Amino acid sequence: MTLLDTEPVAGTDTAPSRRGGAWRRLRADRSALAALVLVGLLALAALAAPLLTALEGQDPTTFHSQLLDSARGGVPHGAFGGLSGDHWLGVEPGTGRDVFARVVYGARVSLGVALAATVLELVIGIAIGLAAGLGGPRLDAVLSRVIEIAIAFPSLLLALALMAIVPDSVPRPVLVALAITAVNWGNVARVTRAQAMSLRSREYVDAARLAGLGPLPIALREILPGLTTPLMVLAALKVPNNIVNEAGLSFLGAGVRPPTPSWGQMLSTSTTWFQTDPAYVIIPGGLLLVTLLAFSLFADGVRRALDPRSVRV
Repeated sequence: MTLLDTEPVAGTDTAPSRRGGAWRRLRADRSALAALVLVGLLALAALAAPLLTALEGQDPTTFHSQLLDSARGGVPHGAFGGLSGDHWLGVEPGTGRDVFARVVYGARVSLGVALAATVLELVIGIAIGLAAGLGGPRLDAVLSRVIEIAIAFPSLLLALALMAIVPDSVPRPVLVALAITAVNWGNVARVTRAQAMSLRSREYVDAARLAGLGPLPIALREILPGLTTPLMVLAALKVPNNIVNEAGLSFLGAGVRPPTPSWGQMLSTSTTWFQTDPAYVIIPGGLLLVTLLAFSLFADGVRRALDPRSVRV
């Protein structure tokens, strides 16, 4: 369940001049800036969901059965899913719930789960990767096997299993974020371990050891800053991956449950109506595609900007 299987090019120079050069290259990358603007608009729409739905005068849970054609099995009256001044993107077939309200509230779930899972993956992956890269041979051998198992295990199968055994009392978005984290932290740990092993032989690390610093201060003060570049790129790639993961789990019925909306859940529901009401398929599917494309373009721009071997613009 990954969008990209490639690993970012590592860079270890975090000096202010390097950061300034990276920012100049990123600003000169029009596709990355356009993607960043689009990501910002999506995030703003998700945060402002209550305000936007109040402007429309709708909410994501109210049924509007009077807008459905019962003779056609519950298809909305009118063109493009019943689009009107009262319902900016029409209504859901079968329920009559407002599509625009469910889309913006669904963005909160999809983006929120993806960002939360990304943060948790970074925290767990960095901790285990640093322990493996800076620990002794035995600890490295044990943790390396754990990392390899985490990466090789079928992620969808494990996520479905975790979703099945956890009690329903756990909030579903939180559970989805934890399930995604549990199956995807291995890549972060592998990158962190590789970079930590490369950096631990540097002169400034040796100097810190001679100064009497312990393993934890060395990891936090000397090694971790050198991991900024590869981890920033990896995090930018992780977000779209996790959006796909959340959508996939919701599509299979193992993710967020109604009436809480999510884009994957809407896509799952739309499979019943794609012939009679194609607009209901196009809207969540198109938004998911645009979001993934925006995050991927921005991640690629970040990679090019932070790569020390990039040509200065």
